[in-house]
Amino acid sequence: MRTERQRGADAVPISEVQASAYKVPTDAPEADGTFAWESTTLVVVELTAGGQRGLGYTYTDACAVDLVSRVLAKELHGEDAMDLPSRMDALLRRVRNLGRSGLVAMALSAVDAALWDVKARLLGVPLAKLWGAVRERVPIYGSGGFTSYSVERLQAQLSGWVEQGIPRVKMKVGTHPEDDAARVAAARKAIGADAALFVDGNGAYTVTQALSLAERFAEQGVSWFEEPVSSDDLEGLHRVRSRAPAGMAVAAGEYGDGGLYFRRMLEAGAVDVLQADVTRCLGLSGFLQADALCDARGVPLSGHCAPSLHAHVACAARRLVHLEYFHDHSRLEGMLFDGVPRVEQGALVPDLSRPGLGLELKRKDAERYAVGPRPPA
Repeated sequence: MRTERQRGADAVPISEVQASAYKVPTDAPEADGTFAWESTTLVVVELTAGGQRGLGYTYTDACAVDLVSRVLAKELHGEDAMDLPSRMDALLRRVRNLGRSGLVAMALSAVDAALWDVKARLLGVPLAKLWGAVRERVPIYGSGGFTSYSVERLQAQLSGWVEQGIPRVKMKVGTHPEDDAARVAAARKAIGADAALFVDGNGAYTVTQALSLAERFAEQGVSWFEEPVSSDDLEGLHRVRSRAPAGMAVAAGEYGDGGLYFRRMLEAGAVDVLQADVTRCLGLSGFLQADALCDARGVPLSGHCAPSLHAHVACAARRLVHLEYFHDHSRLEGMLFDGVPRVEQGALVPDLSRPGLGLELKRKDAERYAVGPRPPA
């Protein structure tokens, strides 16, 4: 750990790191092509420096709280909150033998977001302005359409987004492949001819199944096929992408845990559009790195889930085309945070009058969903 003299007069030492978890039931049973769930767990990291408290979060198991509190916090206490690259380098060295991907990467992602948030608060600027914004409004697509929904509920949800002015919607497929073409046709009927229709297989199909269904989906004007096969199968993604109908983009990358992951996916020619998720890809820093890789290769970038956490970095990302407005996360973030960006004419609009991410945890509202120890107010 550096001494005060080594830090310099302008250093702002980190005085406190806290983590907490909140488990919120879904408003109905949900499922996609490879998983089913009835609740969503939010892990919040709060970091104090110079009298300012920043926050970040991820969506993962509550056991991440112990990882942050017992392991990561020790690398942060007393260190300069303004030197983000140095903080993340130290954390990455600390977790080397724990395995960096998965749960560890998600915990690191929440810490990275909290570091950026507290730095921007110390400087008194919104994060989008700290990085430099290329847009002040982020195009979004409504996302849900779970395979557990009845056709009627599917149609009502997707058409509701279109009626709100969101011109793109996404539905889940893959649980029952034999029903998928009919469900996609029902979705198209509900949203009309002008709205863009996306499908997400969550890696449920084989290459052969994906290519066969892609032709059926194309008949309904589907323009986005997300994870038609496992995102780990780069060759399979490339094969689907190479033979997909004209006008249908293959997308993947939501499980990426940093630059090497994204570089391999791009080098394999596996996707038309790269996805990145700030709750998994080493936070806001990782998302900016994904954007730089996309910019170098001329590949579009799309933000995955957690809309309130993505809003500022999505404003700054040069190659971003849109952000996922995921039903679970948009609902939960509205319940548990003040300052969530508003939806306006098919775009997410962050409040640039608020510093940092502009978010504040509603502690009293969150308390009823708390899992494990609660940090002090």
